[in-house]
Amino acid sequence: MEPNPLIQLEAVGFSRRSRSILSDISWRIESRQHWALLGSNGSGKTTLLRILTGYEWPTVGAVRVLGEQYGQCDIPRLRRQIGWVSSAEQTMLSGWDRAVEIVASGLDAAMAVYRAIQPDEWRRAEEALTALGATGIAQQSFDTLSQGEQQRVLIARALINRPRLLILDEPCAGLDPAAREKFLADLSAMVLRPQAPTVLLVTHHVEEILPWMSHVLLLNKGRIAAAGSVAEVLNSETLGRAFGCHCDLARNNGRYHLQISL
Repeated sequence: MEPNPLIQLEAVGFSRRSRSILSDISWRIESRQHWALLGSNGSGKTTLLRILTGYEWPTVGAVRVLGEQYGQCDIPRLRRQIGWVSSAEQTMLSGWDRAVEIVASGLDAAMAVYRAIQPDEWRRAEEALTALGATGIAQQSFDTLSQGEQQRVLIARALINRPRLLILDEPCAGLDPAAREKFLADLSAMVLRPQAPTVLLVTHHVEEILPWMSHVLLLNKGRIAAAGSVAEVLNSETLGRAFGCHCDLARNNGRYHLQISL
């Protein structure tokens, strides 16, 4: 066990208007681990992500991210070391901005470009798009792109600062099957590169848990239902308890498939 994990939560709880949303969350992510965060609607996944990125504050407990204790660090500075892609973030971006401008806004972890971008920074933004096979869309307005193209732009934006941690909040939502598989293939290629960040992928779907993912955190009603290696957590019985139904989990060519009986 590493003395300084990338993420460490100790007995974290979160309540809003006297309603408990997260309870007793103790969890750690170490380097060279890639995690999937799995759970049903309302299980607390989004709230947990907002706590990890400093947009929400836990009601109780302690949070350390990238070696920094929340409450004793500069959160905006820390966010530059965390790449974050989410549907909520996407709604805050200007559809009029060019793809390369969207990527460049990630330099300051901002929602738009608010300063003069230097020539070497524009090159970094263009290189980030090139690395994801999106060179041809650099000058197009964001709102003219397909959802799959928009996701590649957002990934490039998240990676422009070479973060140590990349958080993907349901990145396949809204993608058709072909676009989803293309996105997952691009993600796999990125993870296999030298200096790739640790990935935390949030999803409802076990089909999106890829062979290189090492661990799973399963949430149920704001509590940890299971946490550990993929082999330990992903089984029909554990998933059935978490989702409240009969689950039949199968694995084929390294990918999982789930059938549910209500």
